[in-house]
Amino acid sequence: MSHNEETPGVGASDGQQGERPGPESQHLAELEPRGMYEAAEKLCRTTTTGDGPLEASAARAVGRIAETLADTRSRDSVTFAVDLVSRLLPEGAMPPGEGDRLLRSVAARLAKAQHLRDIEPLFREVPEAIQDPAVELRACLLGELALIGSGAGRRSLEAYAEKLRELGHPLARLPGARLDIEHRFAVRVRGLGSIKTAKQLRSRFPEASSTDSGAVVGRGAEDARDDGRASAAARPFTAGGWAREPEARFFTLPSPLSPDDFGMSFIKELPLRCLAGEGSRRGSALACVTTPDDVLNELFSASYVGGVNGQGQGGAYARLYAWESLYALMGLPTCVPLLEAVRRAADHRWLRFMAFTDWFHHDTSDLAFAVLDPTRTRVVVLAATDTDVHRDALG
Repeated sequence: MSHNEETPGVGASDGQQGERPGPESQHLAELEPRGMYEAAEKLCRTTTTGDGPLEASAARAVGRIAETLADTRSRDSVTFAVDLVSRLLPEGAMPPGEGDRLLRSVAARLAKAQHLRDIEPLFREVPEAIQDPAVELRACLLGELALIGSGAGRRSLEAYAEKLRELGHPLARLPGARLDIEHRFAVRVRGLGSIKTAKQLRSRFPEASSTDSGAVVGRGAEDARDDGRASAAARPFTAGGWAREPEARFFTLPSPLSPDDFGMSFIKELPLRCLAGEGSRRGSALACVTTPDDVLNELFSASYVGGVNGQGQGGAYARLYAWESLYALMGLPTCVPLLEAVRRAADHRWLRFMAFTDWFHHDTSDLAFAVLDPTRTRVVVLAATDTDVHRDALG
């Protein structure tokens, strides 16, 4: 089981694309929890090919039963759902990535549907290692509970989380409750959906100044390639399966850039793929001042919701990927505590920009950020775009 690795950006978040519930699924939904569990056990026994692995179609069916159980409120349902995905389904029973997705999905459903008193017995024994589906599911479950503000003060949960930190599980670096900067995670507000037009951007954020002196500094910017940092910055979008590979770029400046000159005229002078051909299409590029919590929320949403042709990663890993991306944007080592990162984020300058070029799809979602560091001599740009057009049709 891969811990700090995104699942492939294919398939819908609630199952494989193109699959529809059949008569057997409707029948299972009518069963009591034990009946569903026994049906899953039988499915595993009767569809295993000799001494070989469980057939993928049967594994997916067992996964759907586990998700149904996780949504069914009862202590038995909790026990059965966890047993199915952490013991009954052997590692490798599902195609690469699908097993991770299933564990994350079951954990999220348990956190939302079940009483904490029925979840708590899962944490009676602390783990000895993290390379175990049962441990991975519980790590995800702790992450999901943190996002909904549940589990604080429960000794067994806190002891399990502490052991995960000792063992080095990546999710364990996150706090057991939301930070204030995370207040918008998974919160939907009417009228605050994806920004698709310049009018929408201007209505929600103050426009940044566009100056000639900013353009002069931009023309002198030098590329400071860092593939590892770029990968971390882009991970929310690659994990969520957005349609185009994001652009994450790093630049050093010949002289400090005044925050008043950090605007679209500066950004347009950077050698960015996402701005190639800017001005050849209808619409003018625009940059607006934003805040770290806006950026962090968009990074979280990118992998929590997933791309149109991708899949959500669950709240626990979406939170991790968002923070890893934010750290990459600020150039912080992972040893920096999260609250210290929040403090340092206030010393950076953050822009959200929009451009009308062929790189952006101008369809489902377009995001682009620029970050100026406290020394005013380093700039990071992260751009991503998504569409519901089939991948093979993309140029």
